[in-house]
Amino acid sequence: MSNDTHVLDRPPEGSSPDWTIPQNWDAFTPAQHAVWDTLFERQVKLLPGRASRAYLRGLELLKLSESGIPDFEELSARLMKLTGWQVVAVPGLVPDAVFFDHLANRRFVAGNFIRRADQLDYLQEPDVFHDVFGHVPMLADPVFADYMVAYGRGGQRAIEHGALKQLSRLYWYTVEFGLIAEDGALRIYGSGIVSSAGESRFALDSDSPNRIGFDLRRVMRTEYRIDDFQQNYFVIPDFDKLLRVTVESDFAPLYRDILAQPDIPIAAIVAGDEVITRGTQRHARERGWQAAATIDA
Repeated sequence: MSNDTHVLDRPPEGSSPDWTIPQNWDAFTPAQHAVWDTLFERQVKLLPGRASRAYLRGLELLKLSESGIPDFEELSARLMKLTGWQVVAVPGLVPDAVFFDHLANRRFVAGNFIRRADQLDYLQEPDVFHDVFGHVPMLADPVFADYMVAYGRGGQRAIEHGALKQLSRLYWYTVEFGLIAEDGALRIYGSGIVSSAGESRFALDSDSPNRIGFDLRRVMRTEYRIDDFQQNYFVIPDFDKLLRVTVESDFAPLYRDILAQPDIPIAAIVAGDEVITRGTQRHARERGWQAAATIDA
């Protein structure tokens, strides 16, 4: 469970055609369980007053506070009773079509490895902590769980329309790095934020990023980067709207329209945006990025 890379081009020996593998929970070492416990303890201290109600409720309902890497069989049994989802182990990143098929059938794929003790703050490939601590509590919420099914089905259609990049931005800016307005304040629900100590602070406390009201078309045109904090966060009013716009939108003409338009640069403000907070782009300048101003898109 400590391969140098978990990006594969074919299912490894011993995996099923759908890329799932036995979790083999007993093979995790005490040191690996300790990494989970260290990460867990650090994050749960940060999340009260920051994470959405749905996330915190899922964390409690699924009993993720128990020590050590969760046993997927036990975790899936709890999750199945709540929303019909289950967690399945995979050796690493899976092909898009496989990923979408699992989501469409209420199966969440989780990497069957955990980062080393010297990688606590950043890991490019999603490991079991990111996948389970970050994603799975939200799957205990019935509305968000249905959104993930709708996204999986939409992904299958996006491949046919050549719009996978555009749809992936929807996942990025909601499932991974989404914010929600609750009780007059912003809260985090995206897995990339809730599983990261640094981004949990940055997303809500920093004056650098833009925080913009969610708009499907706008999100699907917006570029992102995977190697640093986000400079745009999109805010939904509630999960019902997120599900509704995903289910009710006719994506075929939407894709045709979006594919004919230029991408929107990272950190840009677009005429017509609902700007909740306009960022200073201080973080972008410190990194030497070219910060974008208001553009007519």
